[in-house]
Amino acid sequence: MKQFMAMLKQNENEHPPPTKLLDLAGQLCQELQSSSPSLEKLVEAVMKCKNYRDFLNNIHVVRACVSVHIHKGQHDAACRLLEHCKAEEKEELVQLWHEVHYRRVMEKQQTDVLTPLQKFRCRKRNPPPISLCPEGLKNRNYSQEVRQHLFRFAAEVTANPDKKQREELAQAMNLQPTQVYNWFANYRRRQKSLHMEELNNSCPERALASHRNEPQDKGSNTPQTA
Repeated sequence: MKQFMAMLKQNENEHPPPTKLLDLAGQLCQELQSSSPSLEKLVEAVMKCKNYRDFLNNIHVVRACVSVHIHKGQHDAACRLLEHCKAEEKEELVQLWHEVHYRRVMEKQQTDVLTPLQKFRCRKRNPPPISLCPEGLKNRNYSQEVRQHLFRFAAEVTANPDKKQREELAQAMNLQPTQVYNWFANYRRRQKSLHMEELNNSCPERALASHRNEPQDKGSNTPQTA
């Protein structure tokens, strides 16, 4: 620990910091316990460093920083760190993102554990940012920014984009083209359903005729015997 602090001070203006210093930071973060005062001191020194972002390429340093932020109740700081870090272990970063929000809920509800349903709802309410999902968002509960962009395109350009437009939208929002295709297909289906509902509300006779034309369950017309 003393060796690291001395090296950090000696190379505080080096950009990027020496590889040996970065590796030592990761090794110490991996060895120290998550709630130990030594780890908090290490994280504080790293975060005050002029080139601290270079240290956030190491997943062990990121995990340690998030752990210290959670321990101090600094959930927003932990989220910002995860959103802008450059570590390659994206799946683990997503798990850390969820863990931050689990802890926030647990503190709010004053409990030490969440049920699977509570965790599921927490993940749905707090999807990870696009920067943590290089393969595209894996769930359908897209962020508000993504939904607004898609709705705006559907309203102002077209609700039935061609292949080139879908690929451009996917690239702009870090989605897969198939996700864009499915979103617009669902959007058109919802719009058609809303349009039919409006027609039926404005013309009850149309709704009644539509109901009469629906296929009936044969079993429902069979007279029941006493």
